[in-house]
Amino acid sequence: MARRGDTIELAVLGLLHEGPMHGYELRKRLNLMLGWGRLLSYGSLYPALKKMLRGNLISEVAVPVTATSRRPRITYQVTERGTTEFHRLMSEVGPTAWEDDNFDIRFRFFSSTDMEIRLRVLEGRRSRLQERLDRVQRELSMTQKEVDRYATELQRHGVESVEREVRWLSDLINAERGVVGPTPAAATDND
Repeated sequence: MARRGDTIELAVLGLLHEGPMHGYELRKRLNLMLGWGRLLSYGSLYPALKKMLRGNLISEVAVPVTATSRRPRITYQVTERGTTEFHRLMSEVGPTAWEDDNFDIRFRFFSSTDMEIRLRVLEGRRSRLQERLDRVQRELSMTQKEVDRYATELQRHGVESVEREVRWLSDLINAERGVVGPTPAAATDND
């Protein structure tokens, strides 16, 4: 399982790969990326930024004081070493690449990844979800008589959600295999 700090590092490097940002903007964009269920506090972001600064993955640039601000604003930008690390992280293929906590972040930056790696990550995610779906369906059929209607509905909702994501992943995999050039993921990155 990927540590939360590793997931934040990948996300920060990806965002800074697109351009310099200050802490407030980084947090806002990270929270949009992570979704409503996993909000990121400044207490998690700034220690990650400090660690990345020590590792020379990012650098700070102080933006001078203006009429509207009394103190300089710190902007972060990715270093050459950070760019290399971002590409290394994005090229990793294995269980952490398709875990729930890491997959969404990696998917967001798929346009920075070659097609073979994207396919392996998508197929790994689909396989992991298919295993989860099979297990939940077995449990549902065994426990349907033992649980109340609401517990059954909750399980059914979970099954339908996973089935929907498996279909979505299958569509993406088929599109990847049939497309030469820009991918659906790359097209949505610029929205």
